[in-house]
Amino acid sequence: MTKNNNLLTRHEELRLDYLHKNIHYLNDKERRELDYLLAKRDSGYVPQDVQPSRKVVPKAPERVQVADDSYDSASSEDDFLLPEYPSSRSRKERLRKQAKAPKPEPIPAPKSPKPRPARKRNWFKRISLGILTLFAVTIVGMIFMFIKGVNSVEQKPVPEVFNGVDTANGTNILILGTDGRAGETSGETRTDSIMVLNVNNSDNTVKLVSFMRDILVDIEGYDYKLNTAYSLGEQEDQQGAEEVRIALKNNFDIDIKYYAMIDFSTFTQTVDTMFPEGVEINAQFSTVNGEVVSAVDVPDDLGFASGGSPYQTIQVGPQRMDGKTLLNYARFRSDDEGDFGRTRRQQEVLAALISQAKNPMKLFSGAEALGQVYAMTPTTVPQSFMWLQGTGILLDAAKGIERSTVPEIYDWVEDYDIYGGLGLRIDFAKYQDQLAQLGLR
Repeated sequence: MTKNNNLLTRHEELRLDYLHKNIHYLNDKERRELDYLLAKRDSGYVPQDVQPSRKVVPKAPERVQVADDSYDSASSEDDFLLPEYPSSRSRKERLRKQAKAPKPEPIPAPKSPKPRPARKRNWFKRISLGILTLFAVTIVGMIFMFIKGVNSVEQKPVPEVFNGVDTANGTNILILGTDGRAGETSGETRTDSIMVLNVNNSDNTVKLVSFMRDILVDIEGYDYKLNTAYSLGEQEDQQGAEEVRIALKNNFDIDIKYYAMIDFSTFTQTVDTMFPEGVEINAQFSTVNGEVVSAVDVPDDLGFASGGSPYQTIQVGPQRMDGKTLLNYARFRSDDEGDFGRTRRQQEVLAALISQAKNPMKLFSGAEALGQVYAMTPTTVPQSFMWLQGTGILLDAAKGIERSTVPEIYDWVEDYDIYGGLGLRIDFAKYQDQLAQLGLR
């Protein structure tokens, strides 16, 4: 390729080089373009009217001599369109203008909308709300049935004076079971059982402590049996429960908030009202005169008073007991354990009553029966306490009732009271510490 003496632009040089390299593959149009570029480079002839993308027809009629052959631009049978060959000058001017022109600010890409957070499932909230609603309706229904039971009792006993004191952990309730019989005045009765029930404590556990009735306690400087405190109080302005509270405070240093007192007839009516099918109990007795027994004849005070037999036979083992049978079982003390065995059975009976009262099938009928029992029982426990705390107590009792006895079996020294009766002398400091550990102080 000869020197072009600047007759070809840079673009034309590249195009000519391309056509040369592919000369064996050119079509007719590309061959005519090759001839044109060769003629322009070698002869110096530059058509004046050649414009990009227009038909190019050489104006010179004369023949142009080339080295190997002649190129007659006028004799071309077919005009052809040449590709656009930009000149060096126009290209430089275009670049210069582009450099001066302000660069357009880039158009920011449209922001894609943030994905909408998936709607949280609220099925858990709905279920929780439904459960709470059901629970509230159940509580309201139980309160209604409780009030209905209270109003069904025409003659309601009036509770005695009782100066209850709050405790540091939970609520202490004094439960007194009296041995009152038909025809006896309150001053002639004594407490057959003395228990303190601790509920709503920080351990969420129902705790039951029984105090043996023959414990020798100090009452105004004299040794009395603990169960005598009730009789002394009843003889002075009918404050038997208050006198027992004072005796427990002075000798065991425990405070008690409320009391409930149950006699024989109230107990049996309570059981038969709340448990018409009976209470499940596993009757157990100690040996009698050193012999193992399968059945025991127990005193039946209520049956005898109504013209029946003075004794009732109770078989050993699991069974259902009505109110009278349960009372006779709890009061029996003629086996070899004596009064300690009776105290143990009383705890067993009370624990069975509390635990079996939690049966969901008895929610409404049980609430009505409980209202009847409440109305028949002399007590300072307010109705609001039964409504608000009763369900929680039953739930705690479902986990078991922690039971203990003061004193423990044979942890005493026999001694005599002011009347010459045989009683139990115990270490009060020891049991004060135990009660404190249990959370009753």
